Amino acid sequence: MEWFPIVFFTFKALVLGTGMFFAIKWHYDQGKKENGMDRRRLVIGVAKVVLIFVVLLAVLGYLTLLLVRKLGLDWNFSG
Repeated sequence: MEWFPIVFFTFKALVLGTGMFFAIKWHYDQGKKENGMDRRRLVIGVAKVVLIFVVLLAVLGYLTLLLVRKLGLDWNFSG
């Protein structure tokens, strides 16, 4: 197996995960500073966004699977 995909996707996951963490932290700090948003409302809002993202990701994966099957593409992973 090639080393590039492993390194690339690991790096990508780390960078995106770090970016998401600091984006959420920054928004949380701004909300706390400006209007004193309570933690419960913030957690519910973040949970809604995460749920929507996961559902959209699942729909995209399913549509991709349908397209691959319709086009008759070979999706065997053996080299």
